[in-house]
Amino acid sequence: MTKADLVEKIHSKAGLASKAQAERVLDVTVASLVEALASGESVTFTGFGSFKVVQRAARKGRNPRTGEEIKIPAGKVVKFTPGKLLKDSVK
Repeated sequence: MTKADLVEKIHSKAGLASKAQAERVLDVTVASLVEALASGESVTFTGFGSFKVVQRAARKGRNPRTGEEIKIPAGKVVKFTPGKLLKDSVK
């Protein structure tokens, strides 16, 4: 599903006047999600899942082209944990 497909679904299911309104709703939602995660908050959608920022330790990796060992630095990543409703609907 692309952003355009999602905008179409929001437009039709929410009964918004235009697709432009649906796109603004999606953009504000995504921006709010990014803002919360950037400030270190976790975001939970009951039934769907939760997003949180976790610290990943430094580790060794390997360049697949040359086989040379490289160091991958520590950093923060976003982790998604699916909720029960999402897990059950995918099964």
